[in-house]
Amino acid sequence: MLNFIISRTLQGLAVILAVLVITFGLLKLSPSSPFNGERNVTPEVRAAQNAYYGLDKPWPVQLWRHVSGFATFNYPPSYKLKGRNVGEIIAQAFPVSVAIGVPALLIALALGIPFGAMAALKPNTLEDRTATIASTLGICMPSLVLGPLVALIFGLKLKWFNVSGWFDADDWVLPAMTLGLIYSAYVARLMRGGLRETLAQDFIRTARAKGASEPAVVFCHALKLACLPLLNFLGPAAAGLLTGSFVVENVFQVPGLGQHFVSSATNGDHPLAMGTAAFYAMLIVAFNLLVDIVQAMLNPRIGLKT
Repeated sequence: MLNFIISRTLQGLAVILAVLVITFGLLKLSPSSPFNGERNVTPEVRAAQNAYYGLDKPWPVQLWRHVSGFATFNYPPSYKLKGRNVGEIIAQAFPVSVAIGVPALLIALALGIPFGAMAALKPNTLEDRTATIASTLGICMPSLVLGPLVALIFGLKLKWFNVSGWFDADDWVLPAMTLGLIYSAYVARLMRGGLRETLAQDFIRTARAKGASEPAVVFCHALKLACLPLLNFLGPAAAGLLTGSFVVENVFQVPGLGQHFVSSATNGDHPLAMGTAAFYAMLIVAFNLLVDIVQAMLNPRIGLKT
């Protein structure tokens, strides 16, 4: 177990380093610049800005400065948000994304697992077709469409919640509902496929032949293995939800991490873009490690291999 965790941690650090390098290269190749929007700036002032942020140095020197800063927690300052470094921005925005992501994940599991299980236990019935159509519609529905639709119904028509902003204690509801409905469709499809495949296995027929009741067969024997495909999906999905959906946070004007990621890329704020990308990669690595450990606990035949 310890060797597995150490090996995966080292691999994760290599992945995060690769994300930083690739993000830096893409930002440098993009036409956006942190100071393009500033008008009436003399060449002397622009040269002083480039010297202050180290933009006059060669690309390898700039990359090393960013990577070493993140590795030693000496976060570089943001180009656009004056007086704030990348660590402060992430620390302030991440709790907002978590306040949306955790309820969204719970909504997705609470809706997707029962509907997927019901469809698997009643194949080729009205319940199965209804759940399949609903999950397919949810997968095909982009958040850019579902978000305004949810805001229109529950915000403008019913006036239960604020349409945008982060002012009241219940402002997390509409963004979490939007994300939860979309992800519940994926959960339902994976749960249905995993449970149907598991119920067709030989050990399930053996359990039924020995006289085990249907609830015991489903909950004690089939459900653990049926959840393995779902766990593979939940690793990166949980990381994406906790860092905030880029589209949903912009639709509802939520000051979460996803909004900073989009604005930093469009504004050419290289330190903030690299910091948010590396933070997202770190969460994916951590959740995938957790998923591997849980899978080994549910199915000992998988094992923990480096």
